[in-house]
Amino acid sequence: MGWHWESFVFAIVAFVALFLLLRKFAFGPLFGIMEERKRLITEQIQTTEQNRLQSEQLLAEQKQAMQDVRKEAHEIIEQARSISSKQGDEIIGQAKTEAHRLKNEAVKDIENEKNKAISALRSQVSAMSVMIASKIIEKQIDEKSQEQLVEHYLKEVGGKQ
Repeated sequence: MGWHWESFVFAIVAFVALFLLLRKFAFGPLFGIMEERKRLITEQIQTTEQNRLQSEQLLAEQKQAMQDVRKEAHEIIEQARSISSKQGDEIIGQAKTEAHRLKNEAVKDIENEKNKAISALRSQVSAMSVMIASKIIEKQIDEKSQEQLVEHYLKEVGGKQ
């Protein structure tokens, strides 16, 4: 078999015609679809990147908000501790003042009772002295008996306290 140039030309013409037809009706829409697909993929990549950046920004904002909340909570706790400490000191001061006042009142009451007891004792001693004197007058006794009588009455007065 030989080589025929007519077949070769016919094959080239058919190839060029087929290529032009394919380019107009197949490659154009196919490349258009591929370009559209490329554009959609590029948009999706850009959207995804934007979403990732927004997510990172939101994450950073949330971390900052958490730090702010923790700081505020710490400040509130410290403020509560300070207030409770101050109130505790005030309560202790008031309790000490009240205890001192009650102690002073008790000391005054004890002093008053002591003075009343001394007054009562003095009046009893006076009454006893009068009674002793009257008994001495009634009964003339010697010095030794008189001393025993005075000691007896003093012991009696001492026992009544």
